[in-house]
Order: sequence, then C-alpha cells, then structure tokens
Amino acid sequence: MKNPDSADLASRRTSAKGRRATGRKALSSQCRNRLVTLQDALQADLGFHGADSRHSTHGWHPFPAKFPPQLPAFFIERLSVPGDVVLDPMFGSGTTLMEAARLDRRVIGCDIDPLARLIVQAKSTPLDPVATLRAGRAIVARANRLLLEDRADLQRRLDERFDAKTRAFVDYWFLPQQQLELTGLLAATEQCPEAQTRPFFEMVLSSTIIAKSGGVSLARDLAHTRPHRVLDKQPKSALTEFRKRLEIAMSSFVRSVSQQVEIRPTRADRTELPPAIADLIVTSPPYANNAIDYMRAHKFSLVWLGWPIAELSRIRSGYLGHDAASAQKFDDLPRQCEDTIAELNGLDGKKAKALRRYFGEMQAVITEMRRVLKRSGTAVIVVGSSTLRGLDVETHKGLAAIGEEVGLVHAGTGVRRLDRDKRMMPARWGDPRHSQIEQRMHEEHVIGLLKP
Repeated sequence: MKNPDSADLASRRTSAKGRRATGRKALSSQCRNRLVTLQDALQADLGFHGADSRHSTHGWHPFPAKFPPQLPAFFIERLSVPGDVVLDPMFGSGTTLMEAARLDRRVIGCDIDPLARLIVQAKSTPLDPVATLRAGRAIVARANRLLLEDRADLQRRLDERFDAKTRAFVDYWFLPQQQLELTGLLAATEQCPEAQTRPFFEMVLSSTIIAKSGGVSLARDLAHTRPHRVLDKQPKSALTEFRKRLEIAMSSFVRSVSQQVEIRPTRADRTELPPAIADLIVTSPPYANNAIDYMRAHKFSLVWLGWPIAELSRIRSGYLGHDAASAQKFDDLPRQCEDTIAELNGLDGKKAKALRRYFGEMQAVITEMRRVLKRSGTAVIVVGSSTLRGLDVETHKGLAAIGEEVGLVHAGTGVRRLDRDKRMMPARWGDPRHSQIEQRMHEEHVIGLLKP
C-alpha cells in the first residue's frame, strides 16, 4: 500500500500529465508556430564540425567544454529577432551572450563564477584595437622596468598581496620569478590610464596562467580543469606570454559589440530578474556529478586578481551539480529522474544522492527559466550526459521530463556529436585511463522547451 507521500506524489504527476496534454491542445497560434520552428531547428545538423570557433573574441581565453558559437547563433537567428531579450542563466565563457549581442539582441547573463564574469566583461568592453595594443605593450614595458629597477618594491607588493592560505597555494604552484613577473604586470595594469580597459588586460593576464599548453605555473592540464604539479617543468615568462596573448587577442578582434551585455552575479535558479522578461534562453548546464570542476582551474588566476582561496572555495560549494550531497531533500522529481536515481542507488548510494541533488537543482533552474520566459518564449538547453558506475543517467531525458513537469512544452531533443579537438574536454579519444569520462563526453543533447 502506498504511503500518503507516495500517493500525493503520484497525484501530482497525474495532474502534471493532464496539464501537459491540455496545454498542447490549448497552444495559441503564435505558440504553435514557434513550436514548429523549434522542432525544425532541433532536427538540423548541430555538429558544426570544421567551423571556425575562435573568431572575434571567442578564442580570447581557454574555457573547457564551451560550445561553438555557431550553435547559439543558429537558434538565436531562428527563434528571436533583433531587439529581443536573450538570456543565458549560466553563461560560462559567454558564447551565447556575445553571439546574441553580435546579432543585435538585448543580452542578459548570470553566473556566480568570478572568472566567467571577468571574461565576459572583457569581451563586451568597447575597444579600439590599435590603442588597446599600444596600451598592452606599455604595460609589459612598465612591468619589465619594475623588475629591473625596483625589484625590492615588487617583492614587498608580493609579500603583502595574499593571506596565509592563499600564499601557500601560490608558493606551491608558482616559482618566485613568475610570481614577481605577475606582480609586475598587475602593478603596471593598475597604472593604465584607461580604467575601462582594465578587465581586458586582467583577462589577458589570466589567459597566460590558464593556458592550453605551457603556462606560467608548475601545473599541467590546467586549461582542462585537471591540474597536476610538475616540478621539472620550466614555466614560461609571464611578460612574454602576456604580450603573446595580447597580440593574439587583437589579431582576431573584429569589432566591439553594439549591444550592452548585462552581467549578473546570480545563480541560475535565483536570477532575481523580473518575470516574463526573456524571449529566448540558450544555455548549457554543468555535467551531473561535477565532471568538469571549473573552480579547480579558475582559482589559479583568480588568486592573482584579489580573490582569497577561502572565498573561492565558498563560491565553488554553490555551483550547480557540485559533488557534495545536499542536506536538502529533492523528492518531487519526475518519474524519469526517480527511476534513474533508483537504478543508480543499487550501484552506488552516494552517487545516487549527488544525482538527486543535480536533478533537484536543475528542476529549480528550469522552473526559474519558465518564470522569466515570456509566453511563447523558448529555451534551448545543451547538455552532456554522464556515465556513473557504468550507468548512463540520460541527463537529457531527465531535464526534458523536468521541463514538462514545471509546465513547459518539450518540443524535442536534438543530438550533436562533439568535436573533441575543439571542445577542450578533460580527456582524449581512446585513452583507457579516462574510460569513465570518455563514455560520457562523446555527444551532447539539445533540448527544446517552449512556454505556452
């Protein structure tokens, strides 16, 4: 016999199923047209293999698992018009935001990661390429002079920069010479007369630390969020790398975006936005069970930009999909999610709890998406699945079921094969040492949802 809670949950699910059926029948003509457009878009080839994904600002800073700019642009062009509001509630490197701004949409993005916000702020700052390149070269020259002529003062600045815990982190990962060079670059950046360009130069400095190869620390695999210390590594000169990254950024720069990008330091489930503000949402949530740990890498540059290790650890604990099991209960989940959690629980109870938290948090996120979407507004969610204890948890099916549970119409789910050479995943094709990661990162699903 079912207990009262089980009976209540079953009743809610039956009611939700009825609402979905009624909702589809009652769609307005505008919603029906938008639904057909979304369904057609989801059936297209969404791989974009061979396309240039590093044009304009998109290659300015390494960022793991970012999708190609052609993907959000494809949906933005088909599901919105100039002047519409495009939202990404967990924007990461800002690919959706920059493409929406390029296409003259109004742009809003939310993210609690300080480095993500810095990168987007840098990308969306109006720049004069010639003047910016000249100012960047002047920063390198000033830093070099400080190293040659006032090394003692730089050492004093370095000694006063960090608290004890953060200093221990810096000393473990950075050699003394690179520490002084980074301090010199920061001191020179602070003297830059054009204050509005400072985020750009801070982003350039960050890209010298979080680099695809080499870099100025003792870490390897840093850009893939899997850093390990290599004592015999010969770190590069921060001054040389700063100038190199500056030149690369300006050589790929086309023009500043004409639309202002609104950046909000809020969680995706609590955007603090007014209701019914967005015409379109295009976003990519984290992998279930925190397969890519962004803060593990981001703290390498954030500590140099004034963020203490303790504060970064606190921010990391608030990430969606964080691997710690939550004390909060997430019992009101769709049958699709509950069945997957139950199957995983038979294999690993701890991972099942973490997956319940992930689905529960994503339910809160998708509920918030519904709240901020306008009627007939659409949401496109690009998500990778995860294989936990050999079980494919079929994240896309869980999120689609959640979308319908909270009152959205599931238009369908497209599949895109990952271009691994450009997606910056934390493992390589065919590497048996990372078989669990490999199993869950070969393809992504693109979920289409509509607000009736």
